[in-house]
Amino acid sequence: MRTRAPLSLSLAVVLGLTACGSDYPLGPEQEAAAQRGDTSLQGAVTASGSSAQGPAMDAWRSGFTTLNPRAQVQYSPDGSGAGRGALLAGAVGFAGSDAYLSDEELAESTQACGPGGAFNIPAYISPISIAFNLPGITELELDAATVARIFRGDIATWDDPAIVAQNPDVDLPALPVSAVSRSDDSGTTENFTDYLHAVVPGIWTEEPDGSWPSALGNENAKGNAGVVSTVAATAGAVTYADDSAVGDPLGRVSLKVGDAYVPAGAEAAAAAVDLARRVPGRADYDIALDLDRTTTAPGVYPLVLVSYHVYCSRYENEATAGVVRAFGTYAVSAEGQAAAADAARSSPLSPELSQLATDAIASVEVGEIP
Repeated sequence: MRTRAPLSLSLAVVLGLTACGSDYPLGPEQEAAAQRGDTSLQGAVTASGSSAQGPAMDAWRSGFTTLNPRAQVQYSPDGSGAGRGALLAGAVGFAGSDAYLSDEELAESTQACGPGGAFNIPAYISPISIAFNLPGITELELDAATVARIFRGDIATWDDPAIVAQNPDVDLPALPVSAVSRSDDSGTTENFTDYLHAVVPGIWTEEPDGSWPSALGNENAKGNAGVVSTVAATAGAVTYADDSAVGDPLGRVSLKVGDAYVPAGAEAAAAAVDLARRVPGRADYDIALDLDRTTTAPGVYPLVLVSYHVYCSRYENEATAGVVRAFGTYAVSAEGQAAAADAARSSPLSPELSQLATDAIASVEVGEIP
């Protein structure tokens, strides 16, 4: 039986670099990694969840397999809610989720994960972009109130006075606004609605949730890729998505924070996580974070998601537990975080947060699940 390591409470965020693949396409560094690989680690683990983590997960899996050629992790980007549900049902080894487990989910997790339940490890930090398709326009500045009214359907055209007032130098068209939301239970949706409810609760009256409010008649699509491709095909459309999924021809919104407009970016997202506090009342090895969405600090982009790996505190066999520990440790390491940043423009964990996560993952034990 393994014992759990105590954890401290410090937090910060920094940036890093580089990734690995197979057959040494990157040259001597990757070849050296393969040569120092651990062939004693064997086994396969399946996981599912966050589509936002998809590009980072591909990078993690590639780097992990290079270092551990006889171990394998499979991941299906079915959405955060689906991933958490699969873990709670005992159908996967771990889940990727853009929202940490609720208290109710933690209580339920003891059935699949033993008396210690499941726990949350921050692994992927990224801004959520508000992306739009307006030909010839790549940047807009909007406050939270205007964003909320757009997604509620209260703003009908892009030349609405509320948008024009914040973008006086932009020739805004009289195109209809078509807001596109997620059809699946999504951590990205939960983070987006959490931001709106925190900053403009008088406009966004609904509580944060992974499911889009059914009373709002937006067009919808599945996953980050689904909403982005829908918007890319529709002039006048707008959505919210993990920033790594947003590319041409879409433009991005800079959000008003205090008296300034802050664009989505890795450093601004990192600054938001730097202000986070750990959720109280949880086990030492559970690193769920509360974000301050209402901050007015300069250079902070508060519409950020912290995406988690949700692991069981106990597995029934050492082969599964060993792969989980090794993969989880690699994902939060400097090397793993650099690979994710290179693949997905994410904000790597700080050394302090990486160490907290490493200690927590090391606490995974092997034993019977009652």
